[in-house]
Amino acid sequence: MLSITTYAVNVNGGLETGVEQGKGRNVPSTLFGNVGIFNQVINIMLFLVGILSIIMLIFGGLRYVISGGNSKTVESAKNTILYAIIGLIVAILAYAIVNFVISVFMSETGINTGGGTNGIAPTNV
Repeated sequence: MLSITTYAVNVNGGLETGVEQGKGRNVPSTLFGNVGIFNQVINIMLFLVGILSIIMLIFGGLRYVISGGNSKTVESAKNTILYAIIGLIVAILAYAIVNFVISVFMSETGINTGGGTNGIAPTNV
């Protein structure tokens, strides 16, 4: 025969308790701020661009080393290195601009972005 085990569940919390139980642990619940979803996505994208830039720098350096003095190959390798550095600089500037624009809009609308004041982390998180 099939044995079924049942457990008693406290249902006094209602819908809000159910929603809290359905949310995973350590999942950000805010869109902006130091612990927000947007900040995490931007950090992951910046990390990926940095990794790609490092890979392209290594690739360009290897092409430069094994070019054998061929001027066309040397020029192509130098361009690869140059474009990798330019791409990294553009990514860092884009990150700075996005953070600046978000901080300006959040301070004008009065929305708390999750950060502390004067560089001090908030204690009521």
